[in-house]
Amino acid sequence: MNPGDLPTRAADWAAHDPDPTTRAELTALIRAAGAGEPGAYDDLADRFRGPLEFGTAGLRGAVGAGETRMNVAVVSRASAGLARYLLDVVGPDARVVLGCDARRGSSEFADAAAAVLAGAGVTVVALPKRLPTPLVAYAVRALDADAGVMITASHNPAADNGYKVYLGGRAVADDNARGVQIVAPADTEIAARIAAAPPADELPRGDAVTEVSDELLASYLDRVAGYRTTSGVSPIRVVLTAMHGVGGPTALAALHRAGITDVHPVTTQQDPDPDFPTVPFPNPEEPGALDAAIGLAEQVNADVVIALDPDADRCAVAVPGPGGSARLGGVDAGGASGRGAEGKLGPPHVPGGWRVLTGDETGALLGIHAATDSARSGDTLAASVVSSRLLGRIAAAHGLRHAVTLTGFKWIARVPGLRFGYEEAIGYCTDPAAVRDKDGIGAAVRMVTLVEELRSTGRGPLDLLDELACAHGLHVSQTLSFRFDDLDEIATTMDRLRRNGIDELAGSMVRVRHDLLEPVAAREVDGIAALAGLPPTDALLYLTNDGDRLIVRPSGTEPKLKCYLEVVLSCGDEVPHAAAAARLAALGNEVRALLN
Repeated sequence: MNPGDLPTRAADWAAHDPDPTTRAELTALIRAAGAGEPGAYDDLADRFRGPLEFGTAGLRGAVGAGETRMNVAVVSRASAGLARYLLDVVGPDARVVLGCDARRGSSEFADAAAAVLAGAGVTVVALPKRLPTPLVAYAVRALDADAGVMITASHNPAADNGYKVYLGGRAVADDNARGVQIVAPADTEIAARIAAAPPADELPRGDAVTEVSDELLASYLDRVAGYRTTSGVSPIRVVLTAMHGVGGPTALAALHRAGITDVHPVTTQQDPDPDFPTVPFPNPEEPGALDAAIGLAEQVNADVVIALDPDADRCAVAVPGPGGSARLGGVDAGGASGRGAEGKLGPPHVPGGWRVLTGDETGALLGIHAATDSARSGDTLAASVVSSRLLGRIAAAHGLRHAVTLTGFKWIARVPGLRFGYEEAIGYCTDPAAVRDKDGIGAAVRMVTLVEELRSTGRGPLDLLDELACAHGLHVSQTLSFRFDDLDEIATTMDRLRRNGIDELAGSMVRVRHDLLEPVAAREVDGIAALAGLPPTDALLYLTNDGDRLIVRPSGTEPKLKCYLEVVLSCGDEVPHAAAAARLAALGNEVRALLN
């Protein structure tokens, strides 16, 4: 962009901004940049470095004025593009379900989306505000709507918001894709229509919005409550944190309806608060995020901790020992290039304390729960390529199919015959016929039900994990994230890995290397053949003679290179937790040294 064009572009955007608040914000910034105030010009340039990109995650960005921020103008034009797409694909009677969370701007963005969609002639069915994301995914299928829009940034930082799109009804041909997040080519086709939309203040607006009936929420609660098939009051004591999001009331209602009534909310985190004041980052996976919940669990002698992310589509679980401290392990490593490594890893398996389960551990527990439940429809257990290989072994042992997908529920939820799907980032789909997406509230009811079933036989979740280890090998996983100051360095590092390769990891020779930009040959072994037919993706996969696995890929949402490590050890008389932890630590140290 020509520096001389920036003030003109910014002023033109401000002139067409229908929101007086962001219009005034941008006008003041233009004035400050013109006066040479420190940082003002760079701030302005950042807000106009290009439109906020619409992709398979819809829109997501920081709230504020300008074309690269989340604001009423951006949401209005996105809604106009979506409306045009639906009118072209479905026709004049297209219907959209609309919901929003409690983040900054969510209510205003939902109002703007409703007005523009209605003004374009699309029928808008609005959920009550401040409801979880899974309700939108549920409503798209339950109402046979052609699309769904959820205003949320999930577990992103407090400054962010987003615009998530689902397609359904007549907008998709495959029932497996109804109520699933958009993928190509729909994303690029909608993006093209957004780019062609008029300025935000010139869009027609309407007020013909239908409020969804109370019966829809009741039907969702009935469906989720039905995951617990035992009658009577559950003996399980639950601590629940909503992480300052919108999932608290719906989760409580679902649990109570299921007969799980001994529930203790973390009161300081129960009510929606867009500032997320008690956590540095509103993601249950982050170190320290569950401290308040664990503290309450110790006070009330709880059986399980359930933590939802702010829009309640993800669910983290903690259980009492034996199993170690409830602290999520973290690592930190620096490099000459100014990058650092972060990691998430379940703590050592030692007596006492509380244990926050990894996403893969919870996935294995919910996976075996699904595999042994003949009442569930579907014959396939699915997981993303970076998730543990244990689910595949569980599926094989129970005569079920196993599918491996690219990362993200837009791929997992599309698997034909899906009975259960998960990704290691604490996302779980336990009832794809109803919610074809991750659902933290549904996963919570399933997990408490599993804890109750295990207690009836004198066991707990950690006992079941040990049983799975003895049957299929102890699978222990860890994720390392390397943050880069220079985005070009991510591509450079991936190119270097492709050129130089990796011959050995943690003392074991690498015997399978695969670039996931290339097709997978059916003759390949160790589950690699399960990747056949996947769309190309920028990732590298390595398997060693000892069965260790490393996958390296750039993050799709942050300036990070992510490394997914997994160690598998066979079990003798005891489950080798200490040996697996030591091997995983050695593998992690080697990966850090390699990338730094």
